Amino acid sequence: MIAIASDHGGFKLKGAIIKFLAENGYEYKDFGTNSTESCDYADFAKAVALSVKSGECEKGILVCGTGIGMSLAANKVKGIRAALCGDYFSAKYTRLHNDSNIICLGERVTGEGLALELVDVFLKTEFEGGRHALRIEKIAKMEQQDL
Repeated sequence: MIAIASDHGGFKLKGAIIKFLAENGYEYKDFGTNSTESCDYADFAKAVALSVKSGECEKGILVCGTGIGMSLAANKVKGIRAALCGDYFSAKYTRLHNDSNIICLGERVTGEGLALELVDVFLKTEFEGGRHALRIEKIAKMEQQDL
C-alpha cells in the first residue's frame, strides 16, 4: 500500500500520480487534500509519515508546491526518511543507498512526466543494504539522541 497526500500546491500533480498508481496496479491510500483550497502541508505530511512508520503503508508520496515543506515536516517523524527528488538519479539512489520511505515532489518545479518517472523508479527500486545499512543505523541512533 502506498500512502499519498498533497497540499493545495500539489493537488493537481497528486491526481496525476494517483492515476499512474491505479493504472500500474498499485494499491494506495489518499490522505488528502481534496481541493486547491489553501491548507497546511504539515498536516498531510504527518498523516502519510505516520502511516509509513506504523507499517500501514509501505512507502509514501508527498506533493506540495516545491516539495520542501513536505520533506521538512515528514522527516520530523522518527523512522521516516523522506527525500525531495527532482531528478531520476536522486529518486533511484535515495532508495538504493538511503532506504528512503517517502518521496517528496514539487508540482511547481517538476513537470508531470518527470514526476511520474520519479515515482516509478522510487517504487521499483529496492534498498541495496550492505554498507548502506550501517549508515541508516547511524541515522536511527541520531533520532534517539537529543542533538
